[in-house]
Amino acid sequence: MNDRLQNAFLGSLVADAVAMPVHWYYNTEAMDRDYGSLDGYRAPKNPHPDSILWRSSYRARNEEGEILHDQAAYWGQRGVHYHQFLPAGDNTVNFLLAAQLYRSTVRRGAYDPDAWLETYIQLMRTPGWHRDTYLEEVHRAFFDNLAQGKAPRSCGIKDIHIGALVPVPALLAALDVLCEEVDEIDPLLVRDHVALTHRGTAAGEASLAHARMLLAVAEGRELREVIAEMATGWVGRSKLERLAKLGDRAIVGSHFSPACYLPASFAASLALAWKYADDFSGGVLANARCGGDNCHRGAVVGSLLGAANGVPEEWLRDLRSMERLRCDTLDPVFEA
Repeated sequence: MNDRLQNAFLGSLVADAVAMPVHWYYNTEAMDRDYGSLDGYRAPKNPHPDSILWRSSYRARNEEGEILHDQAAYWGQRGVHYHQFLPAGDNTVNFLLAAQLYRSTVRRGAYDPDAWLETYIQLMRTPGWHRDTYLEEVHRAFFDNLAQGKAPRSCGIKDIHIGALVPVPALLAALDVLCEEVDEIDPLLVRDHVALTHRGTAAGEASLAHARMLLAVAEGRELREVIAEMATGWVGRSKLERLAKLGDRAIVGSHFSPACYLPASFAASLALAWKYADDFSGGVLANARCGGDNCHRGAVVGSLLGAANGVPEEWLRDLRSMERLRCDTLDPVFEA
């Protein structure tokens, strides 16, 4: 296996788990009040001052679309943390899906998009498979389409959120296990996988660029060189150099919006990866402390920094998904 691609995936999981308690905090003063310096894994706290669950809704048309299960009781309430039941060091639902994508692809011995869609559907319909309270619009729309009788391949929607990039490092790491050489991995396959749920030009272009960057770093190229070459259209070298001199919350918060929308969220992630190109821990902590959609930015920041630097052992010891990645044990959902 290529250690850089494996570390890219692990880095994305670490970045998500670090950001999880402060996910979608837009008031950074409130974040600092609630979590202090945030220098490691923390459990989330209620109330969440910026939670939008009070104005979010989803009602399944039938059992085909039922994905909220016992978490439905918290929708429509104020102050509810999106990840209120997750312990410190745990991953949010999109990264749990990425972990299962890695595991199921490796155990199957091949990537099969239709088999993955079957897995995705079964997981999301299984009560208790995850403990997240909030599910993004892309999941709700997929299962609403499924409940109306559409084929799984037709249930994805046009989406412009950086959450689309979460499976990129996971699938690359899985394909790396199955391929003899990195150059056998087709980044277009990764883009097409993302399009199963997240359609549209923004998600397609960003996922392809993300995959190509990770593959280039895996082949031994220097991270800043790769970003400068492949980030054209999102952010240029001269701007990256200027931004690296700013504070983290000036980069994400003042210069780039901390929100989830592509392409700005991808550019913000690349700017943090550039600034912290030699410092995995500094980069994932900076990303978390900037707030906004820091979990999903973490798919980019954590993977690029993990590929370039490796992931320090201290982050892996308390990362709860490490056990989920084992491919030599029975799958608790499918094989128990």
